[in-house]
Formats: sequence, structure tokens, C-alpha cells
Amino acid sequence: MCKKSEMQFSVFLIHQLAQSWKKTPHEVYQTLEKSRILDDYIIKHYDVLHSMGEQSLVEDITQFVKEKQSV
Repeated sequence: MCKKSEMQFSVFLIHQLAQSWKKTPHEVYQTLEKSRILDDYIIKHYDVLHSMGEQSLVEDITQFVKEKQSV
């Protein structure tokens, strides 16, 4: 079970990615869940990720999704 701060961070990040990817937050959530990035990366590494800048986060997660989808 994730903490409130991890949940808030995840929601924030999903909305930032949605804006960047020009998709709905729901579509982004589905992509992150399907690839297991939400649980296995974003929530698991919250302590490091939440200290990154907004743009760096979006770029990092975008690249990670592309790598996961090409496998």
C-alpha cells in the first residue's frame, strides 16, 4: 500500500505526463499500469524521483515507457 505522499506524487506526475503526451490522465494511468512502471518504478523509487525537477521527471518517465514498449 502506498503512502498519501506517494499517491499525490503519482497523480501529479500522471497529469504532467498527460499534458506532455497530449493524452487524458486515464490513458496515461493505463499505460503506466500496463507496463508496471507506476508500481515498480514511480512508487517504488518515490524517495528519489520526487526530488527531481518536473521536466526531468517527464523526460525520464517518457523514455522509460518507450524502452518498455519496444521490448
